[in-house]
Amino acid sequence: MKILLVYPHYPDTFWSFTHALKFVAKKAAHPPLGLLTVASMLPHGWEKRLVDMNVASLKDEDIRWADYVFISAMVVQRSSVREVIKRCKELGKKVVAGGPLFSTEPGEFTDVDHLVLNEAEVTLPLFLTDLAQGSPKSVYTSGEHPDVCRTPVPLWSLINMKSYASMSIQYSRGCPFNCEFCDIVFLDGHIPRTKGTQQMLDELEALYNIGWRGSIFIVDDNFIGNKKKLKVETMPAIIEWMERKRNPFNFITEASINLADDDELIDLMVKAGFCRVFIGIETPNEASLSECDKRQNMSRDLVASVKKIQNSGLEVMGGFIVGFDSDPISIFKSQINFIQKSGIVTAMVGLLNAPKGTRLYQRLKKENRLLKDSTFTGDNTDFSLNFIPKMNRETLINGYQQVLNTIYSPKPYYDRILTLLKEYRPKHKTSISQLKFDDHIRGFFQCVWSVGIREKGRRYFWRLFASALFRYPRHIPLFITLAAYGYHFRKVVGKYIGTPVKDTVGS
Repeated sequence: MKILLVYPHYPDTFWSFTHALKFVAKKAAHPPLGLLTVASMLPHGWEKRLVDMNVASLKDEDIRWADYVFISAMVVQRSSVREVIKRCKELGKKVVAGGPLFSTEPGEFTDVDHLVLNEAEVTLPLFLTDLAQGSPKSVYTSGEHPDVCRTPVPLWSLINMKSYASMSIQYSRGCPFNCEFCDIVFLDGHIPRTKGTQQMLDELEALYNIGWRGSIFIVDDNFIGNKKKLKVETMPAIIEWMERKRNPFNFITEASINLADDDELIDLMVKAGFCRVFIGIETPNEASLSECDKRQNMSRDLVASVKKIQNSGLEVMGGFIVGFDSDPISIFKSQINFIQKSGIVTAMVGLLNAPKGTRLYQRLKKENRLLKDSTFTGDNTDFSLNFIPKMNRETLINGYQQVLNTIYSPKPYYDRILTLLKEYRPKHKTSISQLKFDDHIRGFFQCVWSVGIREKGRRYFWRLFASALFRYPRHIPLFITLAAYGYHFRKVVGKYIGTPVKDTVGS
């Protein structure tokens, strides 16, 4: 059996980092972890190929070669998914599809031959058994949340690692919280399920043995869902492994703000090589936090929590939302002030949307507030809304644009970098980067040319570069990275606004 695994094109969005990746000659931020894991679940005797459309084009001969084409995708890849399915059908090939997009919107893809939904550890074996018997069904679904200790090591041999800026692994699924707008509980359950400690070490060893050095994104939606196991078993083991291997990796992950309440866990994560963590801040407005049931963020000084994490050696990336029913008109100014004061440089601010399967979607449906075309695009910053907001729509959109125009403009953006450089206290030795020395040099000069010479607001780049060079010399690589990110953010936001993001304070 010949299996072609296809990962559709990921559009140019906030998290694609497309414009920044060009500086270091990388084609994509992360590999398609889900498909690589599914590939390991398929019979060993089958021939397998993988085409990640973010690093290589999908050719007709690739499709013709296959007996079946497997597709996995997130919601934001919907447009590319439809194109891939259309090409496969035109060439007479059967399509097997799974992953978040298909699990949340199965009724939208009636042209797929076999939908293998929810978690593959449960539904894929059922499909494979029926396929072997010559009678595969059109839909496989299950509400079971399997033990992820059954999940195999991804089949890394299917990709060219040099195309990616970072590798990815998964430690857990599920989240102990239940925010109204989030689909994680719908997809992965409320109780965190973690891999075994030796299992995690085996996955790190696999990446180490194929030559990877540098960044690894642990893709969990809440890495600290099971704090006890992390502190007692997982983190100590990773620390020992990293020391024995001379710190080949650094780690990025996602966590909830209550990480700030656990000094021991922060210390262990920093010792293990974690350097960045994405946290869903959402809003400084307490009423809006209550509305969306974001209890872990309530009744706390959010700025102080962020600063504590950054002072402890973890750079905080933050997610923010406007458009809650409880948001006052002042929310836009409040968001800007919070982001600037906290020093969160990578601040993703999106309009509230209601993905299918969420409690928010169900509530808005009952209130008859979903738009006729209530499709959720999956793009955090494309100005789309799939429901009728309580705030006047024009006021909301204009206020949202004001937030983006402000926080990504050069002066406010570099002000946040300076705040971070003053407060960030990394304690872990910098790991060997997967980038070659030539790539580092190329990336530096590409950033200088694009951001320091051609872009408006360049004087803020040079002002901070000079300050960092003399006051924070060890942070120069971080400064260049964040400057490149800012360039990307301005390109993305400018595209949706229709004109380049204005420098509100002049160039």
